[in-house]
Amino acid sequence: METENGKLGEALRLLGIEGAAGRVYLALLELAPAPLGAIGEASGLGGAELAGAYGALVDAGLASAAGEGADVVAPVPPAAGLEILARHRAAEIEESRIAVGGAFESFRRHRLAAYNDHLVEVVTGEAVGARMRQAWASAREQIRQFESPPYFPLPETTEDSLATLARGIRQRVVYSRESLEHPGHLKEVIEPCVRAGEQARVMPSVPVKLVIIDEAYALVSLSIREADVHNTMLVVQPCGLLSALIALFEQSWSNALPFHGRTARPGGLPPADRRLLWLLAGGASDEVIARELGISRRTLFRRLQVLMARLGAANRFQMALQAQRSGWL
Repeated sequence: METENGKLGEALRLLGIEGAAGRVYLALLELAPAPLGAIGEASGLGGAELAGAYGALVDAGLASAAGEGADVVAPVPPAAGLEILARHRAAEIEESRIAVGGAFESFRRHRLAAYNDHLVEVVTGEAVGARMRQAWASAREQIRQFESPPYFPLPETTEDSLATLARGIRQRVVYSRESLEHPGHLKEVIEPCVRAGEQARVMPSVPVKLVIIDEAYALVSLSIREADVHNTMLVVQPCGLLSALIALFEQSWSNALPFHGRTARPGGLPPADRRLLWLLAGGASDEVIARELGISRRTLFRRLQVLMARLGAANRFQMALQAQRSGWL
């Protein structure tokens, strides 16, 4: 019973009913209907202190006011009162969030005036994964990303991206050719996200591994293939560097080749052939394309010849160009 009362007391405290008022409410639940004096005796209160605590419960919609000429009191159904308390508490938390955020911004501005630091934070080791998941969850409008190997071992990355898309967050990703060639990455990561609504484009290479969360901050990976270093990340706060990274992404986005767009012109295009064109446009080698499609190189060449004839193209470059114009990419 003490454990249950302790949990209830904590719940009341979180709603703003604490101290004397909380003890009175617990006594009400055990003894009511009963005289207010008996409630006060059970809760160790009397006089003005009891009247004030009980009055707080009445104001909160958790207890009935004693009628004239009667001293008997009781708790009332809490639905309406709890709704009011919850809203009041939510408003207080929001005010606190704004106050703390404003205080930090003021601190940061004053610090910048003297030191110009904390603009770039270094995150290493296991903290990288936690910070990336926090970033995805904090997005409110859009995520912009340059994506390329090597990859930090985060098995939940695809699930986080899909959950973000499900929340209605716009997600634009520029993939490098190496992303498409990385074993299993196209089928297990890229295509599920594209089907879920991700806007994807591809370039032969991307200038840096980058994630931009809204206009708030950017995550920059310090991947160094030669040294097998992929567990260090920079968090860039609003400053000229963040603006430059945003501009770099937008410029690259405009130059990149759409990875997925309109489905096809009338008559349709088999999904396997569309996938072939995506890989080809991304610069994947014949070996990689054949592996991803699960076909032999001879079958691949035959399909390419059929597609070139269908598009009236004399070579692969013309085929990719005609495919884009036709809405097949």
